[in-house]
Amino acid sequence: MSPSRSRNQHELDEEEYGPSRTQQRREALAVLVLAQQLVDLQPSRLAKLALPDDVRHEIDVTRRTPSHGAKKRQLAFLAKVMRRYGDDDFAAVRAELGENREKQRQENAAMHRLEAMRDRLIAEDEGALSELIAEHPQVDRQHLRSLVRQARIEKEVPNKPPRAYREIFQLLKDLAQKGDSAEG
Repeated sequence: MSPSRSRNQHELDEEEYGPSRTQQRREALAVLVLAQQLVDLQPSRLAKLALPDDVRHEIDVTRRTPSHGAKKRQLAFLAKVMRRYGDDDFAAVRAELGENREKQRQENAAMHRLEAMRDRLIAEDEGALSELIAEHPQVDRQHLRSLVRQARIEKEVPNKPPRAYREIFQLLKDLAQKGDSAEG
């Protein structure tokens, strides 16, 4: 905007000519990013989203395209098809992807906490065992101690499948789910 032009004149230009090229590029890039997210999405999650049929068809075509260059062109075409629709048509999809991302982060963090607790139990940390028993008094202490002993043995013996190691994780996961359902 030149210094001689007033702010009102600039606003009139925007209304008359529409958004700037820079703004158009940003919007097109945002649609391209959304298209890439949809292509990368698992088919089961994609099926749950409310998408127009032609967009769904182009997503399938893009997934089946083997060549990198061709895939890039097909992705650009998918974004072009998506731009034919308004922002309102994909607002629910964007919201769902955002919510799922946050939910996925929370689930991953919970799994990491369970894995850390399992590793503390196996590393002969008595504080972890007493902490777990205090948090979940209904747990079968004898069975848990037996699993911990077996997991330590499995860790020492090469080529022994980590059955007890996995059972401890499953036990911790079940306890966490029971705790969540009791709170909710």
